Amino acid sequence: MQLQAGWIAGVKRVPSPHFNERPDQEVPTLLVIHNISLPPGEFGGPWIDALFTGTLDADAHPYFAGIAALKVSAHCLIRRDGEIVQYVPFHLRAWHAGVSCYQGREACNDFSIGIELEGTDVQPYTDEQYASLQAVTALLIERYPAIAENITGHSNIAPERKTDPGPAFDWARFHATQVKRSRHFPVEE
Repeated sequence: MQLQAGWIAGVKRVPSPHFNERPDQEVPTLLVIHNISLPPGEFGGPWIDALFTGTLDADAHPYFAGIAALKVSAHCLIRRDGEIVQYVPFHLRAWHAGVSCYQGREACNDFSIGIELEGTDVQPYTDEQYASLQAVTALLIERYPAIAENITGHSNIAPERKTDPGPAFDWARFHATQVKRSRHFPVEE
């Protein structure tokens, strides 16, 4: 796996308009793990891509009426089968974290990378998702070494608003593999 101009070579690209430059050429130092399913609890289909590209049809499902106008994105999505979809190059600011704070620093979008796992807080993530997440994380740590010490869930940076990636995410499993790949250990769960 390699990076080319902020994109992972060889993965599906669905460019999102929901990004901008990081302030003062900020370098990413935080990885935020999220989950998403659209409609909630359903997997597959074009809906996540549509949300992140601003093309979600508000009439396609009753739930979509409340979110279709949102301007949100993530850097990547990892689908249930492990497929990686990238929406925003890593050196740019994707709009994934919202109002957030990490270790006293607000506006996490400024200095973080957001990866969405297709899932819910309570359904186990797949082996393929863990493998893809671990591969992307290792790649990011090579390019942005500070990330090794700063990996967290959306629920930790926006605890009053968010619960993802939820109790179904196996932090111990994720950390065990990351320790083998790096001398660093992610400190936040």
